[in-house]
Amino acid sequence: MTKQYVIPIFVPHLGCPNDCVFCNQNKISGQKTNVTKEDVNKTIEYYLEHIKEPDKNIEVAFFGGSFTGIEEEVQNELLGAAYEFIKAGKVDSIRISTRPDYINKDILKRLKKYKVKTIELGVQSANDYILKKSARGHTFADVKKASKLIRRYGFRLGHQMMVGLPDSTKIDEINTAKSLIKLRPKMVRIYPVLVIKGTKLEKDYENGTYKPLTVVQAVEICKELVRMFDNRNIDVIRVGLQNTDEITNPELDNSEVVAGPFHPAFRQLVETSMWYDAIVEKIKKLNVKVKKVQVEVNSQDVNNVIGHKKENIIKLKDTYDVDLIVNQNDEIKQGKLKIEVIETYSDFKNE
Repeated sequence: MTKQYVIPIFVPHLGCPNDCVFCNQNKISGQKTNVTKEDVNKTIEYYLEHIKEPDKNIEVAFFGGSFTGIEEEVQNELLGAAYEFIKAGKVDSIRISTRPDYINKDILKRLKKYKVKTIELGVQSANDYILKKSARGHTFADVKKASKLIRRYGFRLGHQMMVGLPDSTKIDEINTAKSLIKLRPKMVRIYPVLVIKGTKLEKDYENGTYKPLTVVQAVEICKELVRMFDNRNIDVIRVGLQNTDEITNPELDNSEVVAGPFHPAFRQLVETSMWYDAIVEKIKKLNVKVKKVQVEVNSQDVNNVIGHKKENIIKLKDTYDVDLIVNQNDEIKQGKLKIEVIETYSDFKNE
């Protein structure tokens, strides 16, 4: 099986004309200086030294900022540095992230020249009022136009959406997911909004005009969105910002997070909750009063079925007085489960 690797290169706030209310790219990426072609070379060479598998696919990913809004000469310099590794057979492709209003035919033709394969668009919401409230500087019409162009030119399309933007509701976020599904992306990232130091959102939070989601609220919304994308075979490649030295628990001194649904294992919380729902649904369909059940799943799913700090085992016991045993069985497909009743309350009473 081919192992997938991503070599991340952060270009914080380069090319982006906006200061979105939630954004401080320097804090989010942990990087404050601009990137040069020498940095690109060093980063790629460093990662290549540590990738030993013979059967692998390696992608260089330019994250942060709005790549296609960077001065064209700088774009060419950075892409050219990565492209040299493609020509040498050491790297397979390039990925960029950008704004939907910074995509046109000429830009896409130039990206093709450098073997860019994937373009991710920062969409955030399909609601124009929410986009304006967040100072995004583009409309959803820009998203639709850019998405169609990207697909027409043969790139892999990715979307990034946010949960908990100012004045956004669960219905708005579900409608955003529905709108993105219609645009047929290959992949999606879902980011619950965190209040980061040095942003307008921090001021709004401090004066009480913005109230962030709790972790529980964010999990409940995100799991519904993940289900929607899963049902359409759209790969959800990230849920929640990556935990770093600065994007971490707001209670820590070095954290740049002021408030919001931060959790170091946020995606696991979402997937754990989805597994809990699936197990409860199976149990409710059984025509017996269950006391103990055994669930078999693929070894890749065991941790999420058990849950963060055994959350699902504890919750099932507390809520339904059901004991849960989780066993691994790699003959079962990932994402599927087999359930067996070990003991019912009738058995218990007859003992």
